[in-house]
Amino acid sequence: MKFNKKVLANGLTVLHEKRDVPVTTVMLAVKYGAAYETEEEKGIAHFMEHLCFKGTEKRDVKQIAEEVERVGGDLNAFTSEEITAYHVRLPSEHLGIAMDVVFDVFFNASFPEEEFEKEASVICEEIKMYRDNPRAHVVDKIKGNLYEKPFGMFIAGTAENVKGFSRGDLVEKHKEMYVPNNSILCVVGNNDFSEIIRIAEKSSVVRSSVVRGSGVPEVVKKNVRDSEKREGVEQTNLAIGFHFPCSGEKGRYVAEVFSAILGEGMSSKLFGEVREKRGLVYAIKSELDLGKNYGYMIIFAGTDVEKEKEVVDICLEEFRKMGDISEEELAQAKIQVVGNRHVESEGSSETAINLIMEEVAGDAGDYYEFEERIGVVELKDIKKLAGIVEYALFSLGP
Repeated sequence: MKFNKKVLANGLTVLHEKRDVPVTTVMLAVKYGAAYETEEEKGIAHFMEHLCFKGTEKRDVKQIAEEVERVGGDLNAFTSEEITAYHVRLPSEHLGIAMDVVFDVFFNASFPEEEFEKEASVICEEIKMYRDNPRAHVVDKIKGNLYEKPFGMFIAGTAENVKGFSRGDLVEKHKEMYVPNNSILCVVGNNDFSEIIRIAEKSSVVRSSVVRGSGVPEVVKKNVRDSEKREGVEQTNLAIGFHFPCSGEKGRYVAEVFSAILGEGMSSKLFGEVREKRGLVYAIKSELDLGKNYGYMIIFAGTDVEKEKEVVDICLEEFRKMGDISEEELAQAKIQVVGNRHVESEGSSETAINLIMEEVAGDAGDYYEFEERIGVVELKDIKKLAGIVEYALFSLGP
């Protein structure tokens, strides 16, 4: 494995991890996601992601998919808080196809008029789908209980917003944000860096620089506790949320260890206490979402409506008791967290995402310092997080 990084003359950042396995992931991301949107814009980044696949000047929607799939590859995209990323995974020998298609979709999307209203309807159905899924709805609502609008809103926005956007709104936002110096290309696979650079320099466009700063919406924290009742559900799904360190802070590594001990896996404290010992739940776990300007951890659980308070109380107690863990428990957790990262990194797409997110947070090279930085986490750091008193709560039940 060898890591390379270069910023091209047009400002595009290129990251590369060389591997011997003959599979390559090409991921091109713009540093623009839901966190950069105002309340009125919420959902526009996600809408652009959908429409970028609907055609370019030289490919229609069918050709975009066919060129990748006919050589055994797959392509997709996602929108998160801080980036929107387009990615292709295929045999390494077809690098040129992957880069040509991804660059075309990314920079040259034509936003066909005939696809605009149809895709708006598709996204509205997607929003309904997430709302109808109890767990997805709870995870979305706990974010809204941790942060004020616009950050606290659902990434896909609202049906009102989506239906209210015009094609011109998306075209102008795309021209503004999808520029080389606001973008990161990451290639993970068995390809030479020189070849990647050559294709990237040939494929990139030259556009005016994005100007951002004071216009980025402020992330405002809060802690709200509420609930929702719904017919047709038999179980209470709940989430408890805590404000945690951001991805660019040293405490980010403490958060990784903390969450692993508390609620990640069958050996975690929450699983052992709430499910194995007391039989109160089937599913319970903790999850982290750490970004450059925000960070939070949630505890998710599903239980009988009459046992909701008991489950919440036990979860809060286990959170507090994290301040009393032993050196032995800490040492074992570090092994677990580092091991999880090694297992995750087996996938080229997972590594590409992690490299890009490290670059957004500061420097992609920090990805390779993960084990060292986990290693210096101390008991006092865990104890500090365990001292957090404020929390948000949301539950959805019958």
